[in-house]
Order: sequence, then C-alpha cells, then structure tokens
Amino acid sequence: MTGHFDSSVQKAVWPSTGNYCRGGAFNSRLLGVHAIGILPQEMSRERFDWLRSIGAEIIATPGCESNVKEIFDKTHELAADPSNMIFNQFEQMGNHLWHYEVTGSAIAEVFEGMKRPGDRFAGACFTTGSAGAIGSGDKLKELYPGMKLAAGEALQCPTLLDNGFGGHRIEGIGDKHVPWIHNVKNTDMVIDIDDNDSQELLRLFNEPEGVRFLTEELCLDPAFVEKLSWLGISGIANLLCCIKMAKYYEFTEHDVVATVLTDSFAMYGSRLEELREQDGDYTPVKAAVDFARHLQAQKTDNLLELTYADRKRVHNLKYYTWVEQQGKTVDEINALWYGTEFEDVHRQAAAIDELIKAFNEEAGNA
Repeated sequence: MTGHFDSSVQKAVWPSTGNYCRGGAFNSRLLGVHAIGILPQEMSRERFDWLRSIGAEIIATPGCESNVKEIFDKTHELAADPSNMIFNQFEQMGNHLWHYEVTGSAIAEVFEGMKRPGDRFAGACFTTGSAGAIGSGDKLKELYPGMKLAAGEALQCPTLLDNGFGGHRIEGIGDKHVPWIHNVKNTDMVIDIDDNDSQELLRLFNEPEGVRFLTEELCLDPAFVEKLSWLGISGIANLLCCIKMAKYYEFTEHDVVATVLTDSFAMYGSRLEELREQDGDYTPVKAAVDFARHLQAQKTDNLLELTYADRKRVHNLKYYTWVEQQGKTVDEINALWYGTEFEDVHRQAAAIDELIKAFNEEAGNA
C-alpha cells in the first residue's frame, strides 16, 4: 500500500511470541507471500503444527515466551538480507494504531450495546505481549476519560512491576523488555498474574470434571461454561487481571471492565495432556479447589498503581532493549515520552484509510 514491501520478491518475516506470526502467516498465504514465523521453541505444539499446515517457514528461537531478545537477535540477522521484510510488532506503530482505531472502537461499541442504566466503562486490562492490544486503551481513555488501564504480565517475570526477569508459562506474551510501542504514560496499573493460576484454570474450564463442577455445583449456564474454552492461557491471565483490578478499585456491578481473548483452548490441547501427566487425573475435588484457590481467591497482591515516577521508570526500561540493542537513539526514546509521537500516530488513521481504499480500487477489490 505504501510501497515499502514488494510482495512479489520479498519474504515477510513475523517475529512473535505465538499469535502474531499466525496472523502474519495467514495473511501471507492469502497474498501468495513466503512467510517466515519466528517464535520461541518452547511454545505449544499446536502453534508449530498450525504454521506448518499453511506452508509457513518456521524459525524456533531458544527459550520460552519471555525470551524475546533471542527473537530480536534472529530478526536483526534476517534484516541484513534485503529480500526479507521485517514486520516487527514490538516496534511497528501500525500495530499500536490498528488496536487504537479498531480494537478500541470495537470495545466501545460492545459496551454501548450492552450497558444497563447506571453502568459506566470503568477499566480495561491487557497482558502486554507486543503492547498492541493495550494501544486500544488510548482510544478508550479518549471516550471514557475516567477509566483505568492496566498492563498485565507474569509474576514469574515481573519486568514492569519491579524490573524483574525470569521464565514463565503464560504463552502469547513476551517479557524482559518493554515494547517500543507501549504508551506507558497512559498506563495506570501493572498487574502480575501467577502462571500457575492460568494453568490450573485451563484445566477447570476444559476438563470434563471441571465443566461438570461449574454447571452442576455452581449452577452456571451450560452455554456460558462452553464459552470458557474460548479462553487460552493468556486469555485467562487477562480475565484474572480484570478481577484484581475490580477488587483493587472496589468496583461494583455497574463498573464494566473489558479485555480481549487473544486465543482459545484450541492452541493448548498438548498443554492439557502435559498437566495430566504431571498432576494426574482431574477430579471433582480438584475442580472445587482450583475454583476456590485460583479464581475466587484472587487478591490485590502483586500489582502496582503507577505514579508519574513509576511510569517513567517503566518507560526508561525501553532504553536497554531499543537503544543499546536495536539501534534506536536517545532522541527517539525521549520523543516517545516528552513529545507527541503517539498522538501523531493516531492522526494518521484517516490518511491510511484513504490509501487502503485507493489500493483496493486499483487492485479490483473495491
């Protein structure tokens, strides 16, 4: 559309912690483009199988979802070849803009369509990953100025919470760095989720005994319980972030908190098998314990309401990835904080829409 990528000769490279490269490879298949997906080798088997099924080339980098530097290193290596076009979700402002314009507007549309008298849009929570989805919070803050916006991460890798590091099992989110496109000045909270909570709730929501407990013991609507399979591991972490935010701010039944379900159980069948091998069969007692311990007992621990100084501290972490390693400049990182970079990006949406319309007309897709 803009002339930066020649789909007839260049390969499309999609660095990812799991989901982004799936979307990129899917789009590449539609366009007849050779796709290269880069993702950590410890991601679920289903992701690799799916990518192979649509003909994508796969590069598995060392480590788990928190090993983002290894992804960046491989991306930097491939970028030296002009036949590769890098679509780096962690630094491409188009990622932020898309979620600002599309996801943010979609969430607002859903809220306006379902709100009851007295309801207010109180908050939104997103595990950060590439910080794309949390960009929708910029739009939501414009529409609902009093709302709170939270960035979620794994407690086992508390980078935003206290400059920490480590490996974790909340697949689909990347850590040990702050994405370039994360507008930290607009983030009100950091919420850390224990990855074991997500793992055990994956079983509760999908094991037959878990489903029976929810429908028969808790008397939940079976149609609702069936939809809990729409929550993958990171989706469950998003749900838990919402619960912790609601408890911290003492929200009521009229305070609506939004999030997104970034993938579903379909990507985690092998993880369920591993948990069965590790912990044994799922029993009624285990279902009751998991509900009480990992869902009902969520507290306001391992979170931080950000002051100005806290936000600046998180923003400053970008320096070590983007300036020291990835070639950004000090002037560029300062412009993100002191300048109007994000507002300028937001204003580009209308012009890009016109380019898309012109492109589709020329291509006969209008």
